Formats: sequence, structure tokens, C-alpha cells
Amino acid sequence: MTLGTTIRKTKYLNNRDLLAEIHRSKCSYSSFVKPEHSTYDIILPTLDKVNIRTIAEAKRNRAKRLGLQAFTEARLSGDKKIKLAECTPDYKSIQKTDVVIRIMTFDHVPLAPGRKKTTKTTADSHEKVNFPPFQHWKFNDTDELVCVGKSHWKGSLDKGHFSKDHGRITENLGRMFIKLSERYAQRSNWRGYTYIDEMKGQAILQLSQIGLQFDESKSENPFAYYTAAVTNSFTRILNLEKKTQNIRDDLLEENGLTPSLTRQNQHEYAEETARQAEIYKNMRMPKSEESDNIDDSEEEIENTKSKA
Repeated sequence: MTLGTTIRKTKYLNNRDLLAEIHRSKCSYSSFVKPEHSTYDIILPTLDKVNIRTIAEAKRNRAKRLGLQAFTEARLSGDKKIKLAECTPDYKSIQKTDVVIRIMTFDHVPLAPGRKKTTKTTADSHEKVNFPPFQHWKFNDTDELVCVGKSHWKGSLDKGHFSKDHGRITENLGRMFIKLSERYAQRSNWRGYTYIDEMKGQAILQLSQIGLQFDESKSENPFAYYTAAVTNSFTRILNLEKKTQNIRDDLLEENGLTPSLTRQNQHEYAEETARQAEIYKNMRMPKSEESDNIDDSEEEIENTKSKA
């Protein structure tokens, strides 16, 4: 007797690949002292949060990342018996000067007074950027924090200037956006519409606009963020098409022509609902009869009590 083999489901997108492509795309808008400074180990809101505890956490994250890289390279080279624990170094062996800290800040973004009438957040008083700006910091040999990278920056850190147009989304991230829209359009509640292509086009446009606005400091699940954006895009096109269809059906009915099948079904459904409501209303017992029955039941109860 042969047992059936189960086919393992392959994930067409995962958060790890999405985060990697988002990071590469954001780095194309940034400038760093050295290429290795582009990879961060921890994200903090301000420099005041840098302490012994956060540095230890950054070392653990760096050890985990280095171990995963070594494990992946070993598996690709053909070593199938190696384990992840064997490739992961001890976080205590990592030097403090090797840790790179990402600080979410608008300090290097120029001010834009009057951009908004009421400033509710720090971003409202600065130039509009396509993703939350940041800076990369690390310790030097004298145990001092120095800036080694800036987002939305072109040229060297000292003589460069602010720029928000010189970068681009990577090709792999663009392919992921297209793949996500196509797979989402195959769902049973969307694939039957004749204007599904307009939905997919709107979703891809929306993803290209807000794709880099994902904040890694708040979440590590970009798949859910992008799926919500695709859902909103599909729903927006659906509502627009329904509105257009209603206007077209109204014009057809005013001119004595046959409207769409959807409008005809709506009329039939409304008539059937009204008919069922009328039948249910007639089936109900009249109020006078209900009160008589209640009185008779009360008299029977009293007679039973007196006999007892």
C-alpha cells in the first residue's frame, strides 16, 4: 500500500523577502560612509534611547542576522546537515563598535513652513518625503556615537545635500507588487468582475505610491500592510463602477429602455421581499384573538388552583 505524498505549499511572497527589498529601495535614496553601514541592527526613536540594554539587543539581532546568512550560504553550497545554531555566533563576541543603530529623525530634512495650516506631527513642519527619514549611527574607537548614514541624502554626509528624487524602487519589489495584485485578483469574490484589470492597475499604482511608507520600527509585517492597500484599491474601483452603473440604469429607465440585469434583479428581489413580508403579516394572529386566548388560559389556571 502506497501512501499519497502531500504537496508542500509554496509561499509566493514572504515578509523576509519584502523587508529585504524595502531596505534596498530605501538605501537607494540614502548616503552612507561605507556600504556596510547601510545594514542596521536596531531601530530607536531618539539617541537618548541608546543604553546598555538596547546595545545588547542590537548585538543579539546582529548575531541572529549573521547566523542566518551563514546558514543560508552553507545550505546553498550543499551542506544539508548543518544547523542554524552552529552558524549563529555568540552575541557577547560582537564588538560594540560593529553595531549600527537606526534613529528615526527629521533633523536633516529641511523645514517647510506653511506646508500645512495646522501642524499635528513633526512631519507636517518639514518637507514631504516618500518614507519616514532616518539616520544611522555607530560607536567609534573613542566610544562616541557618530553619524554614518542619512536617508534622502545625496553626496557625502558633510558636503552633500537633501534629495528625495534620486532613488528608485528595486525591480524585485516592483515584481512583488505586480504578483500580489494578480494573486489577490484571483480570489473568488473579485475574479468575476469584468473590470478586474482596472482594479489590478489601481492596486499597482497605489502600491508604487505608498510602498516605501512602511515603517519597520512599528511592524515587521509588510505583507499585511500591502494587502490592505490592495483591498482598498479594489473596493474603490468597485464603488466607482457601481456608481457609474446606477447612473446609466437611471438614464435607461427614464427613456423607457431595459436597464442592466443587476437593476432588474434588484427590482425582482425588492418585490419578492415585499410579498414575503405581506404573507408573514397575514399569518400572524390578530391581537383580539391573542388577548382572548390569554384570558382563557388564566381562567383555566384559576380553576385548577381551586380544585386543588
